[in-house]
Amino acid sequence: MKLTDFDFKLPRELIAKYPLERRDSSRLLVLHRRNGILEHKKFFEVIDYLNPEDVMVINQTKVFPARLFGINQKNGANSEVFLLRNIEDKIWEVLLKPRKKIPVSSTIVFNNGKLYCEILDSNHSGATLARFDYAGELIDLLEEIGNTPLPPYIKRKADLKDKDRYQTVYARDIGAVAAPTAGLHFTKNLLEKIKEKGVDIIPITMHIGWGTFRPVRALNIEEHKMEEEYFEISRESVERINSVKKNRGRVFAVGTSVVRTLETMAESKGKICKGWTDKFIYPSYDFKMVDGLITNFHLPKSTLFLLVSAFAGKELILKAYQEAIKNGYRFYSYGDAMLIL
Repeated sequence: MKLTDFDFKLPRELIAKYPLERRDSSRLLVLHRRNGILEHKKFFEVIDYLNPEDVMVINQTKVFPARLFGINQKNGANSEVFLLRNIEDKIWEVLLKPRKKIPVSSTIVFNNGKLYCEILDSNHSGATLARFDYAGELIDLLEEIGNTPLPPYIKRKADLKDKDRYQTVYARDIGAVAAPTAGLHFTKNLLEKIKEKGVDIIPITMHIGWGTFRPVRALNIEEHKMEEEYFEISRESVERINSVKKNRGRVFAVGTSVVRTLETMAESKGKICKGWTDKFIYPSYDFKMVDGLITNFHLPKSTLFLLVSAFAGKELILKAYQEAIKNGYRFYSYGDAMLIL
């Protein structure tokens, strides 16, 4: 299957640079898979498509300030270090910018010496290993000097508002370097109304990492390899989800990270409730757990676009995206949403 089959043209002005004032006032494009009908709604109207016997699964991962700006002690140049994941003790997998000007053995100092790192070596996937040195807890330092890791297509520096808005209202477990953006549209009030309707809201955790946003380079999509990401589902949550499936209720996933977690769990028949997954979903994947999907609009030729194409069908997704473009929907992390059911 060719990657070029999953391409589309997006006007640059439709890439959302800032979030809306109200989270749940985003637009919502509803796509009915069975008949291809499209509806234009507001996000707070998502409740109208949920029934009391349904469950809605959310990802309660929390984004940490993973982007650091420092000085390379070898040449005095400004350097960016983007933390991906902790490998062992104080050694992290990182992305560097500008990569070619930060050779192995370089030392980068942040915030006048409160934190510094030594560049160790590159690994096979293109990331770099770095050893950090600091006093106290790293997460406390990152909260003080780190920056919200906005994705590269948002062409501006992160500000104080992003610290709150690039985070779901139910974020709890620290460990993600990218937000589960479908969840950014929910307010606490909307979640309460959904609960009052009788819909069971079930939390899981998947720490979104490089695996989700790493570009697909292979021309044949089957050759792409996802980076592993850590997930956890409690045994209680597994039992609640399985009970709904047995009683013919529907499982709605809030975001592609939830889809990948649930499908990983389903393929193990509920035996694997935590660990690492490199689950790569693309057409024609046979979904075993997810019946409905709340998601944002994704980049062309990305693993996320491939996943929604698998869920709804490539032609139907491309039709929906063209409808969204025609009607001026806002795209990507701070953009509008889709409900696919």
